Amino acid sequence: MAFVNSPVGPKTVHFWGPAANWGLVIAGILDANKPPEKISRNMTTVLLFYSCMFMRFAYRVTPRNYLLFACHFSNANCQAYLLYRKYTLEKAMREAAAASGEAKK
Repeated sequence: MAFVNSPVGPKTVHFWGPAANWGLVIAGILDANKPPEKISRNMTTVLLFYSCMFMRFAYRVTPRNYLLFACHFSNANCQAYLLYRKYTLEKAMREAAAASGEAKK
């Protein structure tokens, strides 16, 4: 019962905000199954920076909100992985285009 009445318990926004934000993490995990061509570089970058900023907020706010920190840490990792997949695809496409350009000469 102590957790229920604590400053970060389910009777406060410090609990329900992070609980709702886990939807971003679930979406990021589901996006890992998408082909890299369908990943939006701009949106993924924004979500990565958003999560990094809120990780800092979650650590600095009083009382420290470790649930929010864990949520945004997980989301930042998901988004970083998606950006890596997108970058790898774009790099391979540039190399293929350069190779085909050299082959035509």
